[in-house]
Amino acid sequence: IVLDPLEDIFEERLRQRKLIDIGVSTEEFTTINDRFEINIATFTGEQNIKGINEMKAFIGGGFGYLIMMFIIIYGGFVMRSVIEEKTSRIIEVIISSVKPFQLMLGKIIGTSLAGITQFAIWIISASLLLFGVFLVFGIDLTGLSDPSAITTNPMSSMSPMPTTTNAMQLYALEFLQIPWFMLISLFLVYFILGYLIYSSIYAAIGAAVDNETDTQQFIFPIILPLMLAIYVGFFSVFSNPNGPIAVGFSLFPLTSPIVMLMRLPGGIGEGGVPLWQVILSIVFLIVTFIGIVWLAAKIYRVGILMYGKKPTYKELYKWLKY
Repeated sequence: IVLDPLEDIFEERLRQRKLIDIGVSTEEFTTINDRFEINIATFTGEQNIKGINEMKAFIGGGFGYLIMMFIIIYGGFVMRSVIEEKTSRIIEVIISSVKPFQLMLGKIIGTSLAGITQFAIWIISASLLLFGVFLVFGIDLTGLSDPSAITTNPMSSMSPMPTTTNAMQLYALEFLQIPWFMLISLFLVYFILGYLIYSSIYAAIGAAVDNETDTQQFIFPIILPLMLAIYVGFFSVFSNPNGPIAVGFSLFPLTSPIVMLMRLPGGIGEGGVPLWQVILSIVFLIVTFIGIVWLAAKIYRVGILMYGKKPTYKELYKWLKY
């Protein structure tokens, strides 16, 4: 880490000294040392810039990470709420008025609405912050409405590096061309379905134990698919978003809310995620949610009135048969 920059500095100085020794002046060396880059443009003259794919990958990774954090945080809220009501014996009074399944579903839906409200606040705050950034950097918002306003000659692929203002204008244009409405809408869909699946498991665990310490043996298998989804996203989706690993994990229900969100900034359809994969992953999530809620309700119904016994996986399996 330290040696590489030092070697580059010494290499540059030695190259400069050798050129001066053979008669190259300082002005000529500066001209020779000017940096150039290849500017990409479409046939219509619309200019493109480097780093846009990295920016989309960063946005997708951010949305995927948000879903993971929302699931862990709000799922933990549901689990701790169930444990608190169980240990304080309030649950015995509550279930005299409502069915255990209704109580569990009410907790899950109520907490999910709180998460959606918080996300809406973040969206509004981020939009205002983005508008402020555009004003600070002097980006012409009126020019962004016309993508052809910033053009280049397609035949001249080699040119000096663009000015900072022009580059910022191009980055802002590419940023606004990301399908934000589709991305945010599908974020809500995948967040709700993914949260419903995992929070059902969290509620069942909370009903099965007497205190939060006993939940440790059950938490790791829940978090493992989420961590695996983040790992696959950063090491597979970013390098090959349409590869078999990325497609497989974006269809698997326990990882699809995160992995699919990392693929979606490229859009849906040609050049992006095929529409059938998005629809299939949502169908898998709905079917999985129905199945897991049915199983979690069985554990919740039995475990909510169980006291003084530390449950095991074998014990939970017996409860499923009741």
